[in-house]
Amino acid sequence: MRFDELDLEDEILDGLEDMNFHEMTPVQEHTIPVILEGRDIIGCAQTGTGKTAAYTLPLLNKLLLEGNPDNVVKSVIIVPTRELAQQIDQQFQGFSYYLPVSTTVVYGGGDGKGWDVQKRGMLMGSDVVIATPGRMIAHLQNSGVDLSHVEYLILDEADRMLDMGFSDDIMKIVSYMPRERQTILFSATLPPKIRELAKTILRNPVEVSIAISKPNEAIDQSAYICYERQKLGIIRELFAEPTDSKTIIFSSSKMKVKELAHTLKRMKLNVAAMHSDLEQAQREEVMLAFKNNKVNILVATDIVARGIDIEDIGLVINYDVPHDPEDYIHRIGRTARAAATGSAITFVCEEEQGKFHTIEKFIEREIRKADLPESVGEGPKYNPEAFSGRGKGRGGRSKGGDGRGHGRGRRDRLRDNRGRSNAASTAPAPAAAEPAPAGNSAPAAADAANTEAKRRRRHRGGRRHRRRGSEASAAPAGESNKASE
Repeated sequence: MRFDELDLEDEILDGLEDMNFHEMTPVQEHTIPVILEGRDIIGCAQTGTGKTAAYTLPLLNKLLLEGNPDNVVKSVIIVPTRELAQQIDQQFQGFSYYLPVSTTVVYGGGDGKGWDVQKRGMLMGSDVVIATPGRMIAHLQNSGVDLSHVEYLILDEADRMLDMGFSDDIMKIVSYMPRERQTILFSATLPPKIRELAKTILRNPVEVSIAISKPNEAIDQSAYICYERQKLGIIRELFAEPTDSKTIIFSSSKMKVKELAHTLKRMKLNVAAMHSDLEQAQREEVMLAFKNNKVNILVATDIVARGIDIEDIGLVINYDVPHDPEDYIHRIGRTARAAATGSAITFVCEEEQGKFHTIEKFIEREIRKADLPESVGEGPKYNPEAFSGRGKGRGGRSKGGDGRGHGRGRRDRLRDNRGRSNAASTAPAPAAAEPAPAGNSAPAAADAANTEAKRRRRHRGGRRHRRRGSEASAAPAGESNKASE
């Protein structure tokens, strides 16, 4: 279905034409007519399906027809992160190019000047306020912002906001608004807590679900089953030849992101890091450089797994397996956007095989296992059952080994060490040694075992182990045998 088949004003259609938007996505086709009718709606759609435009366009149409003669805040969009707030504002700027519509973006992390700009924008009566929950509450409590004239409330990525603990904040913001309003809720999933929230703040909503919890079919998904030490070698092979498309490499911790970005820079790759320790100005600088091709590889935490709308990302790499299947969907959803194609590669080390298999079951498909580059050597076998449960099954290392000593468990190593100690105790004394007095064979065997144990401890290099080894050598024979075990 085409946008010009909708009952939208000419000014909006002109903006869509300039942006080369013609055909609607499924989520837009199913939700825009309902929103134009004034109905409340629950929209469930995966990332990258065009849901921002699905509520932006009908909202702009209503604001254009009604105007804002009293200069009040007429609509509020609540989002979980500043990055998503900025992205939505950019969409508004494009779609409303021919419209006299004002927007104010409200989020934390800036200086006092930013606070004043946000406060002034809302007090002057912005048509659209796009805000994160915490910052909006701060303005409600300190800036005298009036939300009593709000006619349209939109909650975007509601599931993530609840996961981040914003449930009470959302209800507090809603309490400042009139009950008679149109409310639109978009979420990637519909768990019970989202449905409970919908019952509280929506009135007889229409529910639209599009491809719930399934990755975009245009994404070529694959995985490398590897050891942790092989991951950098794989990246070196992947980027051995220059590429024109952008890449995001996701890692699960900001410390790992910092270390990985530093290492990749030393490999002469054009890399920038994105994580929560950066100031807002630094984040904006990094994202602008990435968007303008000054940086073509972004190493990031899940801070950019949602709300970053850059269309020419050709590859997403999961350096670590995401903790939750839904995080996997959001991460790889950064590629293959706006009808484009893309690739998603996940590095799966032994301990992460259980988590990765959970993702495969969640998306109801087996992800292709790619052959490792010859330069990194042979990897472990894919045996996720050995790592089920906590992702690191009991005895899983020995089960997941490759037959060359890799992946052996601590219990196996201790058993081998005991075997060596027993062998030492039963070995004949050197020929030049003087025969031991009768009845002293046990202490002599214990000394031999202690010598071997101390040698192994020194090899491991730990001060604590060396100290314990010296204590064991001075202990009585019976206690020495315990120490060597």
